[in-house]
Amino acid sequence: MEKLLDAVGLVKRYAKFTLQGVSLSVEAGKIVGFIGRNGAGKSTTLRAIVGLVHRDGGSVRICGMNIDENAAACKTVMGTVFGGLEFYPHKKLKDIAEVTRRFYPQWDTETYRKLTSRFSLDENKKVRELSNGMKVKFLLSLACSHRARLYVFDEPTSGLDPVSREEILSLMRALVRNGECGVLFSTQITSDLEKCADDIVFIRQGNIVHTAEKGEFIRSYAHLRQGRLPTLEEIMIAEEGVDEEFSF
Repeated sequence: MEKLLDAVGLVKRYAKFTLQGVSLSVEAGKIVGFIGRNGAGKSTTLRAIVGLVHRDGGSVRICGMNIDENAAACKTVMGTVFGGLEFYPHKKLKDIAEVTRRFYPQWDTETYRKLTSRFSLDENKKVRELSNGMKVKFLLSLACSHRARLYVFDEPTSGLDPVSREEILSLMRALVRNGECGVLFSTQITSDLEKCADDIVFIRQGNIVHTAEKGEFIRSYAHLRQGRLPTLEEIMIAEEGVDEEFSF
């Protein structure tokens, strides 16, 4: 199966945190869920992959291309969502879409119209008039409208209501249905992984703890529960060592 992302040995050093040799991959037709608690290194890893932060080590290949040598070409085959609309509070959605369109030779207006309609987005609204959920849906509409092959989403369902979360999970499933595209998304919501992830990558304190196909991942923690397999939430809690109640 074609490998759309191959990230090897990623290192990023900050004063109080280090991403330590992180490696992960995404194959065509697969949804990879990237899980870990706040501050574990999920966003840093994704930003290092797409080039939003400078790496101190490691390599990234997108659709076989070295991103350091082919940055422009790599960006055209990636659809990314990392937030950022806060910088344009007074801009109308249609104006942002028009500017975005110019950066992508394969921009697909029909797909964009379908997505904005599906998400009930009013293009004449300004960014400041949107809820957080609608901002995410607009960013996803932009990211999914230029025929990308690798989609990288940083916590796209965080803080959303259950219906909006399901809409976004449905979109991710649709993106990989033809077997030509892949999705890498970070989350803290284990139920999202249970619903749509094919593979799971678990990060803790800047280190990859475990990477596996979802079923294999869950079975590897069978010892946590007697008579049944543990849930992903139970696995995450066990890995993080949260085993004491608060006392006052």
